[in-house]
Amino acid sequence: MLGSRQPKRRVEISDRPCSERVSIILPVLNEAKRIERCLDSLITQPEEVSEILVVDGGSTDGTQIIVDRYHSLDSRVRLVDASPVDPRWTGKAWGLNFGLQQSDAQSIWILTVDGDVWVSSKLVRSLLAHAEKTGVTTFSLATRQHLSGKFEALIHPAMLTTLIYRFGSPGRARRNIHKVQANGQCFLSRRKLLFETGAFRAAQASICEDITIVRRLAECGDAVGFYESDRLVDVTMYNDWRETWNNWPRSLPMRDQYFGWREVVGLIGILLVQALPLPAFLLGLILRAPLGFLILSGFLLMMRIGVLLGLARAYPTKPWSYWLSPLADLPVILRIIQFALRKRHSWRGRTYVRRKGGTFEPLTQSD
Repeated sequence: MLGSRQPKRRVEISDRPCSERVSIILPVLNEAKRIERCLDSLITQPEEVSEILVVDGGSTDGTQIIVDRYHSLDSRVRLVDASPVDPRWTGKAWGLNFGLQQSDAQSIWILTVDGDVWVSSKLVRSLLAHAEKTGVTTFSLATRQHLSGKFEALIHPAMLTTLIYRFGSPGRARRNIHKVQANGQCFLSRRKLLFETGAFRAAQASICEDITIVRRLAECGDAVGFYESDRLVDVTMYNDWRETWNNWPRSLPMRDQYFGWREVVGLIGILLVQALPLPAFLLGLILRAPLGFLILSGFLLMMRIGVLLGLARAYPTKPWSYWLSPLADLPVILRIIQFALRKRHSWRGRTYVRRKGGTFEPLTQSD
């Protein structure tokens, strides 16, 4: 039985061979500064990986030259030129769908990764073993986060915590479109299923592609899992705290065609339960608020500290400022709500405008 009552699971490390084949899709755009570490790790994957498709959306920084060099080291690495991006699509969704169309028909599985990750040599076999063990055929991994410094360590954990409060900790598979979680940095699903459901196409006009993809899969009745693992995937999402502050709140509201009152309640909930207990408790002490108020706000504050302790394992190295990140909850959540209300978002040189129904389209002259 799937749902909140099922026992939590992790993706355990496995090196057991499997007869099924996997196509890796890596959508990129101007990733020259970090794609080498990603490809260095991907070419260590065993023979279960039949191809590594680097789908380029029109890079101008030498990314394509780097990919060609890796092709000479491992013939499974193949550059797929997906430029120009269809103006009706957001960039990453276009790359994912383009790569899916180009993937080997003999592959049973599609594994999507981002250019900012690096993975264990046992990643693919571990994923396949988990799928066989659990019967869950669509799932993603919670990655280990590497921070740029003490300022990012203040805001990044506060942002990540909003996902814990809204969706719970990783470890389960769900079919409810309002409860499924996803991480496009490492996402596995059956190739046939992706074609049958049109999951990548469903994210055509989304600025939170990964969550839209799994919401579509859940809508079609598939169980979608989200799990922690034993050091299988690491990521450096942003170069500094400014990039984190300006870019991650774009996708964290998860505003797409499935966005509704439940998601609104979730955003209000993190404001009330995550952000306000600390200032409420301190203000209550100063103003000598009723005991019941102090007990309630104190209880919620202790919950927040518990999440902080539990979340620490997501960060291999933590600046001291990590432990002060609850102080950033209020500005971070107000920032996320601000982005949820925005009608226009800019990302990688393109500006998207929200249309009726929650979809986003590239800005045109008429806008």
